[in-house]
Amino acid sequence: MSFFVTLVEDSYQLTTAGYTALVILMLALVLVGCALFGGKKKFSTKQLAFSAIAIALAMITSMLKLFHLPMGGSITVFSMLFIVLIGYWYGLGGGLTAAVAYGILQLVCDPYIISVPQLLLDYVFAFGALGLSGIFSKSKHGLVKGYIVGVLGRYFFAFLSGFIFFGMYADAYTSNATLNGIIYSLLYNGAYIIPEAVITIILISIPPVNKALARVKEQAL
Repeated sequence: MSFFVTLVEDSYQLTTAGYTALVILMLALVLVGCALFGGKKKFSTKQLAFSAIAIALAMITSMLKLFHLPMGGSITVFSMLFIVLIGYWYGLGGGLTAAVAYGILQLVCDPYIISVPQLLLDYVFAFGALGLSGIFSKSKHGLVKGYIVGVLGRYFFAFLSGFIFFGMYADAYTSNATLNGIIYSLLYNGAYIIPEAVITIILISIPPVNKALARVKEQAL
């Protein structure tokens, strides 16, 4: 038994110390993001407030599941959008730190751990990739571009995790012997990431919605 995790059957469960450490790490990441990437100010309380609100909304909407797959992964009510917005508001540094913090929050609320590499891919890198939206924070149509790049980043890391750690389950979902772990992971993760992404892109491309989100960015800055 470890101080932070304990092995239960084929996966690890967080201990009280593990939960506590992750919560502290999550809060530290948000604070560091605001301190290092707060613009002209050394520490932006406005960035902290808006980032915290976006993370909270992402967490709430992630629980509103339109469709849930048996091995994990769900089509949610625009949960990825709220994390992408942080990068759209505050750039790459602020976006990445907040997105990684959100991944840790997801780990706290819904942990499934079989190894450290799997934990990193599924929670830190996959959710953290949503912060790549910050690349286009100052670009024309930056929200749409950033959303696409962030979601593709999440898809890539989710695919890697599915291929490396869960590809052996491919036979359970198809009788086609030629379906290998790569195709299995692409289809499985695409089944919940792509539909939500398409619906969200359509929504944020509607002119009134796009203008409203642009005004929210002005307030966030």
